Amino acid sequence: MGEEARDMIMSHIRRDILSNTLSKGTRFDGRGFDEYRKIEVQRGVLDSAEGSALATIGETKVLVSSKFDIVKPFADRPKEGVLVTNGELLPLASPLFEPGPPNENSIELARVVDRAVRSCECIDLGSFYVDEDKVLGIYLDIYVLNYAGNFIDAATLAATAALMDTKRPKVENGKIVRGQYTGPLNPTALPISTTMIKVGNTWLVDPSREEERVKETVLTIATTEKHVCAVQKGKGSLTKDEFLSAIDIAFKRGNDIRKMLKG
Repeated sequence: MGEEARDMIMSHIRRDILSNTLSKGTRFDGRGFDEYRKIEVQRGVLDSAEGSALATIGETKVLVSSKFDIVKPFADRPKEGVLVTNGELLPLASPLFEPGPPNENSIELARVVDRAVRSCECIDLGSFYVDEDKVLGIYLDIYVLNYAGNFIDAATLAATAALMDTKRPKVENGKIVRGQYTGPLNPTALPISTTMIKVGNTWLVDPSREEERVKETVLTIATTEKHVCAVQKGKGSLTKDEFLSAIDIAFKRGNDIRKMLKG
């Protein structure tokens, strides 16, 4: 029997075991279908960055740092600052992650977080103007340190917390004065993403690594307190009613996490 055939058989076995557990109204770890694992956030974990945060969801850990530099603005937005988001799945986080250039998963991670932050306009990029052909660029660097499922939500949470921790650098004569700041960045909104997977007819919030392996549909919805700011659908399909229900869940879980961040 080939490796591909064995993987297919094991996938069916895992799905059957999980479906049987879900039919009893519970998950492997005892959570409700719409519950997150334990969440923890630490801000200011890196002295070398303008802002940083470590987010932990269950055993998944993601570190995000924010740094500023003087850059050239985009041609179509000459007086707006630049936001750049990079994602890296470190090999130490999981045997599934390999060293080398960004793959589709790390690219998707960066894009979802970037879209959530950018679309909610929580950063006033217009205030980053410095001089002709000079603006501030803010770089969000995402590092998945440990993967135990659902690194996208952990990354969005860490990115939002890092922005809350970020200090605006002092700028003189078109250059950043390193180590001196003019005050906190003060993001005007707090984007939080909620990822859900579908197994059979059941939707699960914050999937563990084992649950992700048998997912049939995956959906990530990022919200602020007022609106949906990003949606990413992976494999699979869903109905209109399922989508609307997922939005309600994303607002509910997102508001819970925002309260934790503000507290």
